[in-house]
Amino acid sequence: MMSKIDEELAERAYNGRTSSEDALLLLDVEPFELFRFADNLRYETVGDIATYVVNRNINFTNRCIGSCGFCAFKEKNGYILKNEEILAKVEEAHKAGATEVCIQGGLLPNAGLELYTGILEAVKEEYPSIHIHAFSPMEVYHAARTSDMSIKHVLRELKKSGLGTMPGTAAEILCDHIRKELCPGKLLTAEWVDVITSAHRTGIRTTATMMYGHIESWQDRIEHMMIIRDIQKDTGGITEFVPLPFMPHNNPIGKKMNGEGRYASTGIDDLKVYALSRIVFHSHINNIQASWVKLGKKLAQITLSCGANDLGGTLMEESISTAAGANNGTSISVQELEWMIKGANRIPKQRTTLYDIDKIEKTSFSNSPREGDNAVIYS
Repeated sequence: MMSKIDEELAERAYNGRTSSEDALLLLDVEPFELFRFADNLRYETVGDIATYVVNRNINFTNRCIGSCGFCAFKEKNGYILKNEEILAKVEEAHKAGATEVCIQGGLLPNAGLELYTGILEAVKEEYPSIHIHAFSPMEVYHAARTSDMSIKHVLRELKKSGLGTMPGTAAEILCDHIRKELCPGKLLTAEWVDVITSAHRTGIRTTATMMYGHIESWQDRIEHMMIIRDIQKDTGGITEFVPLPFMPHNNPIGKKMNGEGRYASTGIDDLKVYALSRIVFHSHINNIQASWVKLGKKLAQITLSCGANDLGGTLMEESISTAAGANNGTSISVQELEWMIKGANRIPKQRTTLYDIDKIEKTSFSNSPREGDNAVIYS
């Protein structure tokens, strides 16, 4: 194990040119030296501010025709929320001061474009100030296939109906040899890239995710990061990178792993993923988000010293990770998020979905919340 990072490798990292070979070499560096280096790059990029968003997750159905081996969420005879039920959840989020609702669901067999535009239009009509962060690339792909439309047409219609940004989920690991075993039937790497880049060119920005800690290697993780970086260099449309550790309970992949004596990723490996993400994406993607739901609150706090600068959202409810064994809670208050951030020697700031801090602060000074509201709504 190397105690120090090679000077030429460090220089390439500072210049945003870390290669796949460099990334593999960094894994042999003493972990706390790796974390320190990533933390320096974090400071150079965003300073000591650590952010969060006040939001709500809404999973509108847990029925799904997919066959993903990591999923513990889908139910054959599960629920499908009506638009009135979705609006009730948005109302609760609005009253709690949310600036964003994140809406995703399973793949219904006959779900065409009108299902998705109907949800967007219903929410926007009642709550025009709420930012809608919705529908994974798989949902967009499914809507296009079911409706016999092009990806570009579907994206244009979604934007017209009120879609603000898209979660870059359904990425898992962007290596087709992994996807064949992990999520057969899901869109291929090139198809995921096509949806994401088409969204960016339609004016819809996205996040990017990576679900790791199952059947992939470090080489696969690095290849995934390089694909994400190439997309960002091409379009500039990615707002944040979100590593998501695999939850190995109540799903086929997890059961197989446990039978082989393999379990979830270790804490050190989690921190290495965050550090490597900061280094690989330096000068390309500014924001690295930690999932407190998946990591747990204490480990998520430590990522703020290993390259991460964002703790995600308040959520209000969370179903997918919980079904797969996450037991870190489904909701967190602004007060607790800020306490975690201050405990990590960082400066807490509320942000919008697009990482606008000033907009939140200006609105806070210019508007008085209505009685019953505890934060200001993003407009």
